[in-house]
Amino acid sequence: MLISRRSFVALASASLIAKPAFAEPVFTHYTPGLVDALLAEGKTVFIDYAAHWCSTCARQERVIQSLKAQNPEYGANVVFVRVDWDEYRNDAVTTFNNIPRRSTLIVLKGEEELGRIVADTRESEIKALMDLALKAAKTS
Repeated sequence: MLISRRSFVALASASLIAKPAFAEPVFTHYTPGLVDALLAEGKTVFIDYAAHWCSTCARQERVIQSLKAQNPEYGANVVFVRVDWDEYRNDAVTTFNNIPRRSTLIVLKGEEELGRIVADTRESEIKALMDLALKAAKTS
C-alpha cells in the first residue's frame, strides 16, 4: 500500500504528540473536598490552579510532567492536584488559599502552605517547589 506524502507527514506528526495510553496522569483532577481529604490523610499536596486555554499553565504542566518523568519519587510521594480555574475560581479551595490567578502552584501539608509560585515557568523554580514538596512528604 502506498501512502501519500501528506498522509505520511500527518501520521508521523500525530505519533509524535500522542501520549501513550499507559502514561501516568500528571494531575488528579480536583473535586470538592478532595484537597481537605488528602491533607487529613497526612498527604503532601501540590496544587496547580490552571485553565485549559492558558499558555502559561500549559508550560508549567510540561515542566512538571518532565520533572516527574525524571524523578519518580515525586509521583510516589506527593499528590498532584489540578484545580480548573474556570470552574473553581470562586470555590473555597481557591478563595481560602488566596489564589490570585490561574497559573498558581502551591504546596500544602497539614494546615500549612509550604510554598507558592505565581505565573513562573522556569524549570529551576518549579523544581525547587517540587523538591520542597518531596522533602515535606518524606519527613512525615
